[in-house]
Amino acid sequence: MTTLAQDIITTVEDTDGGSGRLGTVGELLVVFGGRSEIGLEVARRLAPGATVVLAARRPDDLDDEIAILKQAGAAAVHTLGFDADDLGSHRHVVDTIIAGHGPIGTALLAFGILGDQARAEKDAGHAAAIAHTDYVAQVSLLTLLADAMRSGARGIGDEPLARRSNIARRSNIVVFSSVAGVRVRRANYVYGSAKAGLDGFCSGLADALHGSRVRLVLVRPGFVIGRMTQGMSPAPFSSSPEQVADATVRALRRGTGSATVWVPWILRPVFTGMKMMPQRLWRRLWR
Repeated sequence: MTTLAQDIITTVEDTDGGSGRLGTVGELLVVFGGRSEIGLEVARRLAPGATVVLAARRPDDLDDEIAILKQAGAAAVHTLGFDADDLGSHRHVVDTIIAGHGPIGTALLAFGILGDQARAEKDAGHAAAIAHTDYVAQVSLLTLLADAMRSGARGIGDEPLARRSNIARRSNIVVFSSVAGVRVRRANYVYGSAKAGLDGFCSGLADALHGSRVRLVLVRPGFVIGRMTQGMSPAPFSSSPEQVADATVRALRRGTGSATVWVPWILRPVFTGMKMMPQRLWRRLWR
């Protein structure tokens, strides 16, 4: 019989330090967006004993990432070409991974772009490109992964795969959203609206996965100091890729229900209050 915690979407708050390891010996870990700082940090923590696939553009140029994961104890590291914006290739990429390595244990969707808000307000193509990468491409890949991972030892196609011993294992899909999507603000409403859409999609997908052996972990960080935000002034309650990775791995190690992870945890009550702020005040706050 399931517990109440299994029957609801659990919220996991990043309240403490540490980076304990998930038991991933023999598991297949796939990072979609293999150069992502956060994705690589999560993979490094989950690497011991695991087979890792880094899916990214220019897969032959991932030597540094491969070295990091091997040093962290990965049993094997493979690379595969992956262009998130090429929706037509997603099915082939997922099927190729499963056919070559067996059922996916943990999938990290670590790709995305911040875009240029000022440009997006004048250039409709750029605005659409942000929404395409940060929402449409995520929806496409999530749909394919959820279907394949629910099937366990069966790929997206109809051919059964050989590694049926992994069918009983629980698998995880990790999605990186942002507090920018909790309440969209003037300063980055194109990016924020894409993340808001992603949040909504993941909420429904988590419900759809309830009762299966697949759990969805939605990570909702604030401002992350890294390559994507280089040259920008850090916002209050900023975090590093390492801190986001620590919180993500803790969420994977706890419980069995789908989870929403706020990084840092204080952003949860902060944005709960912000969601209740009248629009006229919200508009002035973020001019």
